[in-house]
Amino acid sequence: MKKRITVSVSVLLGITVVLNILAWNSESFCDRYVDSIFPIWGPVYGLFTELTDRSVGEIMIAIAAVLLVCTAVFSLFAVIFYLSKRGKGFRRFYGKFMKVIVIIVAVESLVMTLNCFILYHCSSFRDKYMDAYHTENDQYTVKELAELRDMIVSEANRLSEELERDDRGQLIYGKSISEEAVRCMQRLGKSYPQLSGYYSTPKALSASNFFSQQYMEGYYFPFSMEANYNDVMYIVNKPATMCHELAHTKGFIYEDEANFIAYLACVGSDDPFFRYSGYLSVYNYIERDFLKSIGNDEAVYRSYVKLSELAKSDNIFLTSEAWDEVEKKAVLETGKVRKASNTFTDSTLKINGVESGMASYSEVVGLLLDHYRPDIGK
Repeated sequence: MKKRITVSVSVLLGITVVLNILAWNSESFCDRYVDSIFPIWGPVYGLFTELTDRSVGEIMIAIAAVLLVCTAVFSLFAVIFYLSKRGKGFRRFYGKFMKVIVIIVAVESLVMTLNCFILYHCSSFRDKYMDAYHTENDQYTVKELAELRDMIVSEANRLSEELERDDRGQLIYGKSISEEAVRCMQRLGKSYPQLSGYYSTPKALSASNFFSQQYMEGYYFPFSMEANYNDVMYIVNKPATMCHELAHTKGFIYEDEANFIAYLACVGSDDPFFRYSGYLSVYNYIERDFLKSIGNDEAVYRSYVKLSELAKSDNIFLTSEAWDEVEKKAVLETGKVRKASNTFTDSTLKINGVESGMASYSEVVGLLLDHYRPDIGK
């Protein structure tokens, strides 16, 4: 039995190492994988994850946390009993427990490789679907960036006046956002084949308050291949966030590409609420780049279209009431949680070859300029 476990773990780790070596050295291997094999996982995982409304990924993380604590505690006792030459029965139990942990780690490593690590080395969305004359080294003028910005601001301003609101002026939406998000993504799949096919239903995070402290709107759990969203954040963020996380489940792991896909899915919807979410989802990235391009010159800035007060009031992460509730229930200080989360995310992205780290989120602006280039700067 012990030998079979050792062999099984060795095989799993060996496959994981080989796959990672291939991924880092062969883009064509990664492309073939994401086109032919990765799409199989979604429906298979969905058969199980759709059995519950709870995020399976969150449940798995909770179990992992318990196992981590148990491992630390049991290891301490094992050392104590070993030094005192007592607790023979416990030492046997500890040996079996650690074998289980080693198997779990081996399986998790393989799953992370299949559902996440390989995806970082595929051809980009730009290379797959955008015109050949658009390259990452394209230089754009301030005029082109300003036209794109003004278009998005104008659309956001217009839509902000059309949507239903409560007596406090906050947006409300009477239909299922998750169902419409899936429809939007499936519709987009007609233009971009990798996005076609089955989608599992986006799920709310039970720990949304804690994710709010990290300023995180959504999360893709590679272990469960689920699109999860922060249920505490302001409602206008939910459509774009759901589409963003659903893009990850189709193999687009880069954050700028997921932002771009979410934007296309939302603005391509017949639903004005979704279109509004799409425009606001990229506004801050474009605004930041635009201000930088004009040297933060206030006089120049005043000559361009401004985001209306109504749209500005919607361009928030959480409402003040939601923030009060988050802080009231917080176990850890929000500033420290956010800093730790940013450090972890930035490090994870860089380890996987994303040199710009968290700054990669804002690279959606280049994709938007590419997309609209035939219509701007003329």
